[in-house]
Amino acid sequence: MDAVLEERSGRTVNRTFLYSISESDHGLRIEQFLRRRGYSRQNLTELKKMPDSIQVNGLNCILKKTLSPGDELAVRIQETDSSEKIPAVNIPLRIIYEDEDILVVDKPAGLPMHPSMKNYHYSLANGLVWYYQQQKEAFIFRCANRLDRDTSGLTVVAKHMLSANILSGMGYRHEIEREYLAIVRGNVLPPSGTIDAPLSRREGSIIERKVDFEHGERALTHYQVVEEKNGHSLVSLRLETGRTHQIRIHLKYLGFPLVGDYLYNPDMEYISRQALHSCRLRFVHPITKEWMEFRAPLPEDMQIPFQWDYGYEI
Repeated sequence: MDAVLEERSGRTVNRTFLYSISESDHGLRIEQFLRRRGYSRQNLTELKKMPDSIQVNGLNCILKKTLSPGDELAVRIQETDSSEKIPAVNIPLRIIYEDEDILVVDKPAGLPMHPSMKNYHYSLANGLVWYYQQQKEAFIFRCANRLDRDTSGLTVVAKHMLSANILSGMGYRHEIEREYLAIVRGNVLPPSGTIDAPLSRREGSIIERKVDFEHGERALTHYQVVEEKNGHSLVSLRLETGRTHQIRIHLKYLGFPLVGDYLYNPDMEYISRQALHSCRLRFVHPITKEWMEFRAPLPEDMQIPFQWDYGYEI
């Protein structure tokens, strides 16, 4: 990709991506060229609906056109719709990074990712829709790494259909490095290792999960004790898979469940929510291809009662 152009107009943000066609691309149809660069079939279908979205050497073209060396291909993404079913609500958000393709938020505990039947107005999605509404920008909520309501920390959100699709593929291929900090009671033994235990849904529940070596999906978690203090351990965890409740179930399986976990270990002496924090994200930017790394320190409810000497600085 040679260049990325941006134009703001009303509630539309236009993103134009420019590609110089090389000898190695000779003979490819535009749709083939774009598929190799992360565009999904759905992305291409949407592009067909957008005016003047595909141009070669300044002329409008169809996706079946064959490319030649030296051609200049311009792809213009024009998204005018917003998440209409998500009400805009003024919710304070800690945005730690933003560009025209992605947004990284340090989500507080207690904030769900998106609205639900019983909670229609208080979620990260509600707050972001309001944030972009104030800027008169269209915005569709597309989150790349979902966090449980009571898990705090870093999450990355895509700002248009191409970055969303590329991030989704990266997540599927486990190319987004995720590190969490958790608090458990006692001294974890062994102090480091890998938990390789498949997970499945618990019978009779739509929420709870369990270790299931017969029918479960593979789940892999690497852990390392960071600090031990006041009868508790601060544990760093890196995920290779992203199953629902993976860390919560894996630590319980190890024999050291999260404190404050109302589902799996209601130990509420020091904290009233599961003591789990997404402290680090590292990934290749979906558009610029540069390595990005973000860190978020422990929130107060995981730091003050235990007074850890360890902590991430942004």
